[in-house]
Amino acid sequence: MQRIAAGLLALAFAGPAVAADITVSAASSLHSALREAAAAYEAAHPGSRVRLSFGASDALVAQVARGAPVDVLASADREAMDKAQPYVAPGTRRDFASNRLVVAVPASSSLPWRTLADLGQPGVQRLTTGNPASVPAGRYAQAALQKAGLWPALAPRFVFAANVRQALDYVARGEVEAGLVFQTDVASQADKVRAVLAVPTAAPITYPLAVMKDAPNASGARAFAAFLLAPSGQAILARHGFGKP
Repeated sequence: MQRIAAGLLALAFAGPAVAADITVSAASSLHSALREAAAAYEAAHPGSRVRLSFGASDALVAQVARGAPVDVLASADREAMDKAQPYVAPGTRRDFASNRLVVAVPASSSLPWRTLADLGQPGVQRLTTGNPASVPAGRYAQAALQKAGLWPALAPRFVFAANVRQALDYVARGEVEAGLVFQTDVASQADKVRAVLAVPTAAPITYPLAVMKDAPNASGARAFAAFLLAPSGQAILARHGFGKP
C-alpha cells in the first residue's frame, strides 16, 4: 500500500509538469526569434516550459511522420507544411511570419555585387544554400536562379547545407564566396556576413505553423501558437527581422 501511495503521489506531481511542457519543432531560421518568444511565453505562463528543436523543415516533418512527440510545427515554407498536413490538427494551420531571400557574403568580401549574374563572376568558386531537396531556403534559391536562367551554370559551384544556418556558417567562415540565405539569418551574424543583393522569389516566403494532431500537450500547443500570432509574439518576430504573414 505504501508503494502504491508513493506511486500515486509521484504521478500527482509528475503529471502537471509533463503537461506544462510544449514541444516545438521549428525551422532553423527561427532559432533566435523563437528562443526569445519561448522565454516571453514562459514568463507570462509560470509553470510552462517551451522545449525547442530546430532543423531543416523537411527533416522536422519526417520526424513527425515517424511519431516524434511534437506539439507545434513551424516550417519555413508552405511546401514542408503541406507534407505534414496528414499530422496537423484540423483548423490549426496558420501563416505567422514572412521573410526575404538574400545573397550573403563574408563581411570582408571585396567582390563587386550588382546583380544575380555576379554569382557567376570569376572570383566566385563556391556558393552555398540549403539543400533544395529538404531545405526551404534552397528551394527558393533554386527556383529564383532557374527563373533568372542562371541555375545550369551555377549549380556545380554549390555546396549544399543541411539547413540554412549551416549555409550561413559556411559564408561566415569564408568557406564560400556567397550564399543564398534568409535575410533574418544575416542579422544573426552581422559582424561576419553582410547581405549584398535581394533575391526575387516567385512566391512570397511564408512561414506556417500548426498544432499536431497527436500533440502530447494540445492545449499548451494552441496557447503557444496563439501567442506567436498575437501582437506580443509578432513584435518579437519583427525584432528579429521577420515580416507579418
